[in-house]
Amino acid sequence: MGEPMHVVCESEVWRESVADGEFDVLVLGAGSGGYACALRAAQLGLKVGLVEKGNLGGTCLHVGCIPTKALLHAAEVADSAREAAQFGVTATLDGIDMGGVNAYKDKVVDRLFKGLTGLIKSRGITVIEGTGTLTGPREVTVDGTAYAGRAVVLASGSYSKSLPGLEVDGEKVLTSEHALRLDRVPASAIVLGGGVIGCEFASVWKSFGSDVTIIEALPRLVAAEDEASSKALERAFRKRKISFLTGTPFQSVKTTDTGVAVTVEGGDVIEAEILLVAVGRGPSTDGLGYAEQGIEMDRGFVLTDERCRTNVEGVYAVGDIVPGLQLAHRGFQQGIFVAEEIAGLDPRPIDESGIPRVTYSHPEIASVGLDEAAARELHGDAVTTVTYDLGGNGKSQILQTQGFVKLVGLADGPVLGVHMVGDRVGELIGEAQLIYNWEAHAEDVAPLLHAHPTQNEALGEAHLALAGKPLHAHS
Repeated sequence: MGEPMHVVCESEVWRESVADGEFDVLVLGAGSGGYACALRAAQLGLKVGLVEKGNLGGTCLHVGCIPTKALLHAAEVADSAREAAQFGVTATLDGIDMGGVNAYKDKVVDRLFKGLTGLIKSRGITVIEGTGTLTGPREVTVDGTAYAGRAVVLASGSYSKSLPGLEVDGEKVLTSEHALRLDRVPASAIVLGGGVIGCEFASVWKSFGSDVTIIEALPRLVAAEDEASSKALERAFRKRKISFLTGTPFQSVKTTDTGVAVTVEGGDVIEAEILLVAVGRGPSTDGLGYAEQGIEMDRGFVLTDERCRTNVEGVYAVGDIVPGLQLAHRGFQQGIFVAEEIAGLDPRPIDESGIPRVTYSHPEIASVGLDEAAARELHGDAVTTVTYDLGGNGKSQILQTQGFVKLVGLADGPVLGVHMVGDRVGELIGEAQLIYNWEAHAEDVAPLLHAHPTQNEALGEAHLALAGKPLHAHS
């Protein structure tokens, strides 16, 4: 089906009065949020300019989601070879060839980059290469040349943060960008930060044969997840002999002849070959003219309403520069939303709690909606939970993975949150987000068929239990 006729007509009216160097939509940044906005706006018949100083695709494609998941898959292959005997397969793991791993990783990135570049070109989007600065309410200047937009979309992305007094040298003290370019497997590594990025790299390096220690100031790993998920990951990491110190703030680091020496609160010193700084990502907004043009900011983030509008008329913001989850698919969806908003389609605002979250460690964590603590804060004793152990799931036993599906719901009400731990559970998050976003009740999901044997059955079993009719789970 095509787009509503009034949208096409409106864009045609705009097109008549758009001069050279002027666009219906001018996007500053070609990461997930920016390029998604550009593609959707062009699809709706709008004239689009896309400003980017680096490569199309931004952090996610080049130094984030895609290359890290390629490393994680290589790590899974290494674990499969190492553990082959338990499946009756004779195999040996002779080592990790980081040259070969990096070649595989780069090939994946390059293939996707070429595909995206071709897609943007085919949509008639004008790519403006260079560093862009907001120099007027609806004006972006790129290397001395000014471009105007009927609407301007800020999508400048994020950068790897550090801590005061912690100098990143790219050799012994690394960010995730440096870690992706390592040409060797470190004998030992300290990971500063037990969030998603830190746990994923810790998982990779352990599978590759490194001795890994995570230092986290908060009381638990992946503290943004449900507490049960955090505890399950910690148990799995202990079993894998990944060391971690939680509730332990970092104090200082010194480089040594053999690597780094990290001092934590209390005076203990931990030594390793490298230190990965994974303390989160900050908004890339400094020096881009946002504040100078009156954009309301908070600690470098651009403030918006639920429709991604800033306080300056005609200026929108999407992605990591907007407070909230810094996830590529969030920015992607916001970009699509803004394009449709500009075109007059009146799209439905994005429910931040309905954004799926996945940590691609071994085991994986996947979740959507509210965790138990947040649900109880809102609804008190009306909250009910069910946890279905993957030990009762046939496919999980075939894969030799442990974990669970935990549901948070309201008695006689909708499912408020889905939380999963186990290898490959990230692939189950699609159904889980539909359940949450459509405000389904357990009784709505329980009759649905789930193919056997799949891990997907675990979602069905959990909802059977929440509906009061458990099959393979205890009531």
